Amino acid sequence: MSKMKLSEFNFDLPEELIANYPAENRDESRLMVVHKDTGEIEHKLFKDVIDYFDEGDVMVMNNTRVFPARMYGNKEKTGAKIEVFLLRELNRESLLWDVLVDPARKIRIGNKLYFGEDDSLVAEVIDNTTSRGRTLRFLFDGPYEDFKAKITELGETPLPKYIKREVEATDEERYQTIFAKVEGAVAAPTAGLHFSRQLMKRLELKGIEFSEITLHVGLGTFRPVEVEDLTKHKMDSEQAIITQEASDIVNLAKRGKKRVCAVGTTSMRTIETAVTTDGFLKPYEGWTNKFIFPPYDFSIANCLITNFHTPLSTLLMMISAFCGHELMEKTYREAIKEKYRFYSYGDAMLII
Repeated sequence: MSKMKLSEFNFDLPEELIANYPAENRDESRLMVVHKDTGEIEHKLFKDVIDYFDEGDVMVMNNTRVFPARMYGNKEKTGAKIEVFLLRELNRESLLWDVLVDPARKIRIGNKLYFGEDDSLVAEVIDNTTSRGRTLRFLFDGPYEDFKAKITELGETPLPKYIKREVEATDEERYQTIFAKVEGAVAAPTAGLHFSRQLMKRLELKGIEFSEITLHVGLGTFRPVEVEDLTKHKMDSEQAIITQEASDIVNLAKRGKKRVCAVGTTSMRTIETAVTTDGFLKPYEGWTNKFIFPPYDFSIANCLITNFHTPLSTLLMMISAFCGHELMEKTYREAIKEKYRFYSYGDAMLII
């Protein structure tokens, strides 16, 4: 297979197919089932996913929890309104954070930002990292737990920018998977949003196992690829954790020739980061900047649940690597024709 280029991942997506709201019930979003070997496509509801799995099959779920990363502050003296997007905590003791600011041109080293109606939280800019990136030091007296509670109180659910509406109260719950546990993501692992408690219970009763891994999704997930030669694109690093228990569950299924299903591209990237020489999953704790694009041989998962992705995105490239470029193009033409809903709050695809 010749080297693929960025332009091969472009397509026209009608604006009205971008989902601004989730389906009324999590497990009743639509599900396109794609058979890799035959190219057959079926149209189902997400809760029908249970029909494609049997006892001993495994679903690998990303249990990261999204925190309310978007905050609004005012610049000292001028009072200008500044959006601050918390990316990651750099140092717990000194409350240092890596953030993005908007508008960025006004924010310089030494500036102070005030948050909350009573200015109860203050931060000082101590470094420039990129054109929009800054390092902030929060000035807060009191236990760390109180500081985190303050951020939770002042921050809002970080819906992606392409959702063109104000954040609503329901987003706090719906932009979070029901199995979210380990806080640290600034974007939801969206394939997991379709699982309801009821569906999880039914899968469990059928004997399907869950392997929980953690990848703290960063904003790099949405970063556009700007090079035609894909080998030159660098992914942002994200923190990943795979426990011994999680890898044991996966490896048992692999040895038994069962289905190992990555729930979402984040789960897929995480497990492909930690592969033993003989093709099994190993425990891992560290960072990953793995970029999967065609051609690529997958070691762990043999099926994938994912949402419908943006043109030119790294996520679309992974789908192409997993099911083949022609089949990926065919499924996306079909999705647009059948008016599937795209992106974070959109519908799902199961590739088996």
